[in-house]
Amino acid sequence: MDLNKIYQYNFPTIIRFGAGSSRELGPYLLKYGLNRPLIVTDPMVSQLDFFKKILRDLTDQNIGVEVFHGIHKNPVKSDVYKGTEVYDQSKRNAVIGIGGGAALDVARAVTLRINHREDLFLYDDLKGGDVFVTGEMPHFITIPTTAGTGSEVGRSAIISDDVTHQKKILFSPKLMAKIIFADPLLTMELPSFITAATGMDALTHHMEAFLVNMFHPMCDGIALQGIALIHQSLEKAVNHPDLESRSRMLIASLMGAVAFQKGLGVVHSLAHPLSSLLDTHHGLANAVNIPYGMEFNITGSEHKFRQIANELQLEKESGEEVVRYLFELNEKINIPRNLADIGVKSEHIEALSALALTDFAHPNNPKPVTLENFKQLYMKAL
Repeated sequence: MDLNKIYQYNFPTIIRFGAGSSRELGPYLLKYGLNRPLIVTDPMVSQLDFFKKILRDLTDQNIGVEVFHGIHKNPVKSDVYKGTEVYDQSKRNAVIGIGGGAALDVARAVTLRINHREDLFLYDDLKGGDVFVTGEMPHFITIPTTAGTGSEVGRSAIISDDVTHQKKILFSPKLMAKIIFADPLLTMELPSFITAATGMDALTHHMEAFLVNMFHPMCDGIALQGIALIHQSLEKAVNHPDLESRSRMLIASLMGAVAFQKGLGVVHSLAHPLSSLLDTHHGLANAVNIPYGMEFNITGSEHKFRQIANELQLEKESGEEVVRYLFELNEKINIPRNLADIGVKSEHIEALSALALTDFAHPNNPKPVTLENFKQLYMKAL
């Protein structure tokens, strides 16, 4: 990788990847007459120097920007409605998502809602809601600031119900960004904890996608390459960050979202309830649960675990060695080993397990997961 070069990928949308690529935003907006964009971000990113510089650069180019940052770290429906109101009232003509998964999910959901004003969860993909996504979308652009969810290249948004806490997935090919500016320089200010948690989220995407029992050799190839990139880069990106390690993590994150078009699995179904019920950071929830979820999946998928172990350059190619590696990697990047260390208590297990059973991810797991399995996994991780 030439760190002085900006690469372009069309896979299938346009991805401008490389240090400094975010500086192309202003000229791009002017080229398409998008001089009144709504930027959706989160409260933390809105205070960072690089974000303020983006705003100054756009203002200097006579682009009138409105910023919406009133979102939860695990976004809910009301966040989307508030963002849509800002879009309407300030008469915007484009949506730009800048941030991690939460900001990009809300930005994508706002993009959907602009011309789709039924109840947001009418468009729930698990209920076939994509058939109702018939209207046009405003111009949608994404700029990731974390290397984790890969939401920048996604076609869906995960939004929770404010009351029930159940996560819904809004999906349509129309929700893909027109262009992505993936600039690793924007990740350099991230604290090590966020880099660690989001990096483990990306690794979870690749591992779970690879384990899904579906013939999809393209996604499998991407998943294995993503696992290798994260193995080579995550520990350094957390503990001794440089542009190369952060660049590799950003492209690996993006690749993860492409790979999990196959689906996800038990780890995400363990993690989602932690976020919606206890407001746990999504990446952290995945990071703590991934060793336990992978251990659950070994039986029946031994051949795939051997391939994963090979990409991790483990001396012994087995599922047990992959699990050991995951525990050790978490320790090296200061991820807690147990759920109790992040505030989970035994009295939470029943509610968490009930939510996990209704989650959309585990039906693609390589082996079935029952309510009792979820309880056992949570207890083991506790």
